[in-house]
Amino acid sequence: MQPNKRYLFTPGPAPVPPEVLLEMARPIIHHRTPEFSAALDQARERLKPLFGTRSEIILLAASGTGAMEAAVNNLLDPGDAAVFVNGGKFGERWGRLLKAYGMVGHEIRVEWGRAVRPEQIEQALRDHPETRAVFVQASETSTCAVHPVAEIAAITRRRDTLLVADGITSVGVFEQRMDDWGVDALVAGSQKALMLPPGLAMIALSERALERAGKSRAPRFYFDLPRELRLQREEHTTAWTAAVSLVLGLNKALELIHDETLPRVFRRHALMAEATRAAAPALGLKLLAPENPAPGVTGILVPEKVDGSKVVRSMRDRLGVGVQGGQDQMKGRLVRIGHMGYVSPFDMLIAVGALEIALKEQGFHFTMGAGVAAVQEHIARDAAS
Repeated sequence: MQPNKRYLFTPGPAPVPPEVLLEMARPIIHHRTPEFSAALDQARERLKPLFGTRSEIILLAASGTGAMEAAVNNLLDPGDAAVFVNGGKFGERWGRLLKAYGMVGHEIRVEWGRAVRPEQIEQALRDHPETRAVFVQASETSTCAVHPVAEIAAITRRRDTLLVADGITSVGVFEQRMDDWGVDALVAGSQKALMLPPGLAMIALSERALERAGKSRAPRFYFDLPRELRLQREEHTTAWTAAVSLVLGLNKALELIHDETLPRVFRRHALMAEATRAAAPALGLKLLAPENPAPGVTGILVPEKVDGSKVVRSMRDRLGVGVQGGQDQMKGRLVRIGHMGYVSPFDMLIAVGALEIALKEQGFHFTMGAGVAAVQEHIARDAAS
């Protein structure tokens, strides 16, 4: 069967609304014009509630990893010590970035699908009192798990230790309270809940992070955050060529988000996550992160004798439903269903229905429709409340 319509439920990129696509299809404008300056200012202001901050948001023409790199080489000096939580592929990335810039990374290794415990952070800081920053994921996309950022911030803000959080699959998905919690740097990317194509990164810095960035001696050129912030705040422009169409699209996406209202956006994501997670036990399957699941992506472990890679390929190539498999040790063992941004609870009926068909093709025995019924039940219960 050749699908004539495709659906995107990967953990990123996520679907883009037609209104945003149309906005980005407008004739290109130059990035050194009053028109673009107004769009840049508006987008930066509209992002603040999603970050939970009064601080300035810095936009970068990069993927989310660019903002992660900027956090490392603007907040630390070569030789500085940092603690990073490695609970998945993106936590591992913090360690690789620290090494690339000559910092000393002290790893807290966490089992995939589990959250770091605050006492592990406390112990790491006791063992390494010279630590200048802690790096963690708010939501670890590769394992579909959430880390306790607020509790970690309560530990770091009592010290001269910065807390840097990767919010790439949390900003716009569930509430972020950067200022209230005491997070010093929060990064995000365009292609998840912000409903844009890849290519735009964001980072917000606390006052003490800004002070540290002004003193950093690490090598940097493109990702010079103090310079970038000064230009965006005072001259209403960017240091380098801006991602013009993405910024225009971001404004439209943020308009849609604020029209829906953030509480409703967060509730919609929570409902999609709850409904998708309910499908797993209904099919006799287990979740990768049962205790601390992420609201933006659900990881369902496939049965032992089923190749998860074949399930993913069948869903994508034969049924037109794009999901993602596992990485590293989870390759072939996991199906990740994304539910971020321009997605509704009813879309989960398509995702879970396709998962059932692909599992049946691989010889897994279960009651057909059980997962779909579990999704329906959650939607109906929410509609009645």
